[in-house]
Amino acid sequence: VQLQAYGGGLVQAGGFLRLSCVASVLTISTVNMGWFRQAPGKEREFVGGIRWTSHTYSAESMKGRFTISRNNAKNTVDLQMNSLKPEDTAVYYCAAGNRRNVLSELFTSRGYDDWGHGTQVTVSS
Repeated sequence: VQLQAYGGGLVQAGGFLRLSCVASVLTISTVNMGWFRQAPGKEREFVGGIRWTSHTYSAESMKGRFTISRNNAKNTVDLQMNSLKPEDTAVYYCAAGNRRNVLSELFTSRGYDDWGHGTQVTVSS
């Protein structure tokens, strides 16, 4: 399984970015997909995800600003990030996990088996 996140870049505070994760070999609609981020010197942090059932779930701190969606035709999962803040600066990763994993695991890295290379998001103040 190969996952590739793209769409990162430099944006001013208050701006928006849309990240996408594309998979090869894997059909995204058959697994759970998650987004994580890691800022310099910090641990990887769960952002949100979408189950194979299309149910979405997010970290509480991301609700209202970040939205996850899936495009089955393109085999991508997107992360729409609005009202960006400097503290959102991080490398953002997408990950795929077995559909049998329970919801509680999906809020942590334990719920995912395959990880893509990240994309850098930098929010300037």
